[in-house]
Amino acid sequence: MNGILPIGDVPPLTPDRDEAYDWLVRELSKPEYTAAQPTLIDRIASAIRDWFMSLVIPSDGTFAAWVPVIIVVLVIAAIVAAILIWGVPRRNRTGERNAPLFGESDTRTARELRDAARVAARAEDWDTAVLESFRALARGLDERTIITVLPGTTASGCARAASAAFPAYADGLRAAASDFDSVRYLDGHTTSRQYAAIAELDDSISRAAPERHDAEVIAP
Repeated sequence: MNGILPIGDVPPLTPDRDEAYDWLVRELSKPEYTAAQPTLIDRIASAIRDWFMSLVIPSDGTFAAWVPVIIVVLVIAAIVAAILIWGVPRRNRTGERNAPLFGESDTRTARELRDAARVAARAEDWDTAVLESFRALARGLDERTIITVLPGTTASGCARAASAAFPAYADGLRAAASDFDSVRYLDGHTTSRQYAAIAELDDSISRAAPERHDAEVIAP
């Protein structure tokens, strides 16, 4: 008879457990169901939002419920106050690769330069001792981020910038830069007294607090 399926072709209306599970898996694996599922990022964002809302909007009116909110506000206020008082944390250049110094590809640290100056002084090579000692002074200021040593920096430019940060040592800095230039460029010679003056100047400045920071060194 037309329109009537044979009994063997009618799908079962009451599938057993295995058939029902197989149908469910096939149905849920369709693209429209997969696309509707929240991603891992969605679940993380939702968890963070729920946590934050639990802090901002306590579930009851008791003081204990507001304690987490007060703590968060106090921490944020402390961070803002610290930035306003002391400024943004400064980058420490110690340990980084140093810039060329006074036209040379010298990347030694201030400590290494001071050691080299002392070695030269013990050998009574005062010219080398003066050069290394002034380089140590400049490198130390750069490492402390008090001045910025640029590729074209000169000794006199360094002295001017350092004088802005340490005005009490301006005369000594100018004299040290002059001694450096005399040896480095004019074939001049120095004495133990000049080396001792620069070494003492370096030691004093390394222990002094600057009146200003970030005095950019510009070569004339």
